[in-house]
Amino acid sequence: MKRIYLSPPHLGNMEFEFVQEAFRSNWISTVGPHIEAFEAEIARYAGTKGAIVVSSGTAGLHLALRVHGVGPGDTVFVSTLTFIASVNPIIYQGAEPVFIDSEPDSWNMSPAALERALADAARKNRLPKAVIAVNLYGQSAKYDEIKALCAPYGIPVIEDAAESLGAEYKGRRSGSIGDIGVYSFNGNKIITTSGGGAVVSDNLEHLQIMKHWSTQARMPEIHYQHEEIGYNYRMSNILAGIGRGQLLELDGRVAARRKVFANYRERLGAIEGISFMPELAEGFSTRWLTAMTVDPSQCPVPVSRIIAALQENEIESRPVWKPMHLQPCFAGKEIYAHSPELNVAEQLFACGICLPSGSNLTEEEQSRVMDIIEEVIHKQSVSL
Repeated sequence: MKRIYLSPPHLGNMEFEFVQEAFRSNWISTVGPHIEAFEAEIARYAGTKGAIVVSSGTAGLHLALRVHGVGPGDTVFVSTLTFIASVNPIIYQGAEPVFIDSEPDSWNMSPAALERALADAARKNRLPKAVIAVNLYGQSAKYDEIKALCAPYGIPVIEDAAESLGAEYKGRRSGSIGDIGVYSFNGNKIITTSGGGAVVSDNLEHLQIMKHWSTQARMPEIHYQHEEIGYNYRMSNILAGIGRGQLLELDGRVAARRKVFANYRERLGAIEGISFMPELAEGFSTRWLTAMTVDPSQCPVPVSRIIAALQENEIESRPVWKPMHLQPCFAGKEIYAHSPELNVAEQLFACGICLPSGSNLTEEEQSRVMDIIEEVIHKQSVSL
């Protein structure tokens, strides 16, 4: 039985051409024409003044925090419903994460929770050095509200757009709305360079500094002069070539994933108790992953049973992200819930599941996924 993966890479025709060109020209390291071209193309797509390409989205977030002066003793507010890569760079800089809950409309950072957190921080005279808002599963957060809350305090907003390249919010590209935006090109993302990321911004000075740090902070001297500590964070010319080919296909990949989502919603949405991640009226989601919730008061099958049944049939699925404030390595860290009565992230983790969503998922494969889910729910309902 052929295994169906959650979000496999989807390669097109041009990637190999660009990689061959890199080999022919012998530009295979962290300098070369594909790097410069990919940066220009990413910036053009995002609608920002500039971009730099790096070894991972995590590296991009690390550079973004450092360029905003985050260091030991500082705090950074960050979405709790995310992958740990959104938080680890805060620790790299010796700072302390404060977790902000999700809100029901987008599953992204709750402006209500952020407002309370900022008010508390102001009273304590301990405002965060930055806010990292994560765009979950291909959808932008409510940036007008988030930025309006941060602006009076002069707090920069870093947009973790690792999962949302191709999404929009009020006509602006995801990643271009915060002070700095960061994309991921990991193997499971909507486009991939196998591993890699990009940083976009209108602040060209910040981009130049981050680019300098990403190349081991090497000064332009023949004897390798270093006046500060840097990192080996630059993307290679070969991977940039893959990225250029992938970027040409991005709009088609987004359309394909949105079609996958529509198919799931049309068929499974008719089952009582099943709902899907909402889309903001003022936004456009890529539906990088189709995320579904199962209400235990209406549907008798727990998410864990659905995941197990899919796994038994060689189909990969996952729960939604386990909130960071529930992770053992962050035990005891502050968390601001959406409201005193409701922690949205915890609720979503308890009843949420991500289904296979690849842009190369066939209709037959998707039908196989849905057949199993319907069968599991039917069997459980009959047994009650």
